[in-house]
Amino acid sequence: MERLSYEEKGVFLQTLHTGVVLVYLGVLCVLALLFSHPLYLTGIFILGALAVIVSEAVEKWEMYLRMGIWMALLIMIINPLVFRTGKTVLWHGPTVPVLGKLDICLEAICYGAAMGIRLLAVLTVFCLYNAVVHPDKILSLFARYAYKSALVVSLATRMLPAVARDLANAREVQQLRGVDYGSGSLRERVRKHSWLLNIVLSSSLERALQVAEAMQARAFGTGPRSCYRRELRRPRDLLCFTAGILALLFSLLAKFKGYGDYTYYPQMGKLVESSSSVIWLGIILISLSLPVVLSWGWKHCPYLRSKI
Repeated sequence: MERLSYEEKGVFLQTLHTGVVLVYLGVLCVLALLFSHPLYLTGIFILGALAVIVSEAVEKWEMYLRMGIWMALLIMIINPLVFRTGKTVLWHGPTVPVLGKLDICLEAICYGAAMGIRLLAVLTVFCLYNAVVHPDKILSLFARYAYKSALVVSLATRMLPAVARDLANAREVQQLRGVDYGSGSLRERVRKHSWLLNIVLSSSLERALQVAEAMQARAFGTGPRSCYRRELRRPRDLLCFTAGILALLFSLLAKFKGYGDYTYYPQMGKLVESSSSVIWLGIILISLSLPVVLSWGWKHCPYLRSKI
């Protein structure tokens, strides 16, 4: 749970305005869902991986990858068993009562692999969001328009890490008192774990009372909402925002021209039909790579850091 929580490391993407980071990550996620061409999906995934590396969130990313790789492999296994409309048959299997005749097609395998890369790209974006976006900042951003809803979301997002921390502490205290959770029958183990639930429930109720007292002491809801901290807009915010918007516009134009599409069924098309497809991909990736390049300069070039 500690790996999944936000950690302040002072990396470049964490210093950006919250709205700019949301725009950039939103563009990455939209492009991963917009394109179906394997080269485009692979490029977006690689770019997201580079952003994770420069953000020093590789440990978080490993947890997402473990889950994503298994899900991608599952898609690659199930898709050939369900879709058998491809022309390139690799294996003629027996007839199954529910699924029919099992014919494994190359097109179905490649389509499942492409969808697996898309899944990994989307999970990488969510990992990056968890690593660089401060929960309080994003809730403060939306609290300007719906502060009560933002407060509910803030309390809900804080609940899971707090409950996990209380559960770990209670378990450790009980073990120091001699409670062995791995011994005994199933009924005894359930009874031992029920003690933990009682402890966590009582601590959660106590925390709720403390939050209510703090809100009442701060006169919540009695007048206009005050702002404790405002985020500054710097040149780096303008650069990254422009890069994300340009990448989105170039992607929509490439999609309109058909460069980001790919034909899987009934027979796969050429991976590179024209040089224009590669050129458009390069333009999109160059636009999206600006925050990654600035992250490297932010870390290694003090002059650049002082200017942006």
